[in-house]
Amino acid sequence: MSTQTFKEKIATPYAEALIAHARSVNLLVEATKDLSSISTVLSESKDLQIFLDNPLIQGFIKKEILKKLFQSQINSFVMNFLLVLVDRRRISFLVNIIQKYLELTYILESTAIVELYLAIEINEVQQNNLTQKIKDMTDSNQVKLVVHKDSNLIGGFIIKIGSKIIDASLAGKLKRISSYLDTD
Repeated sequence: MSTQTFKEKIATPYAEALIAHARSVNLLVEATKDLSSISTVLSESKDLQIFLDNPLIQGFIKKEILKKLFQSQINSFVMNFLLVLVDRRRISFLVNIIQKYLELTYILESTAIVELYLAIEINEVQQNNLTQKIKDMTDSNQVKLVVHKDSNLIGGFIIKIGSKIIDASLAGKLKRISSYLDTD
């Protein structure tokens, strides 16, 4: 039985097709950069996500808004892809498609995607040291570090690398001690 969600099942063929076409026209790096930028805009603007997800808003209106927002900032290849998604009524899956695209390109480039949850900010030297240790652990050429601030951790950090989770947080240690004491 497949563990893919419905959105992943829809996103995967679009992401794979985009990668194949981007590689064939030698625009993989540029497309990746543009899609990362779009992903950042979407994560910062919940209103834009709601707008694109709304099936009551007509496609031509969505196209005009996308053109006004992105046409001068992204490659025409990526812009055309966005417009095709609107035409095929798949623009509501854009976040999932970008996520799958980035995941697949990172696999192609042997890049590990690592989520780091911290209670406090770390400086660039600490980030570089951590990135190097993760490269050694994963045998990856590159590491894409996604940093999240989580004050609930109290101290320490949590690292997620694929399905692996390394919990070195104070909150995690307290939970483990609590569960150990509760077993008696």
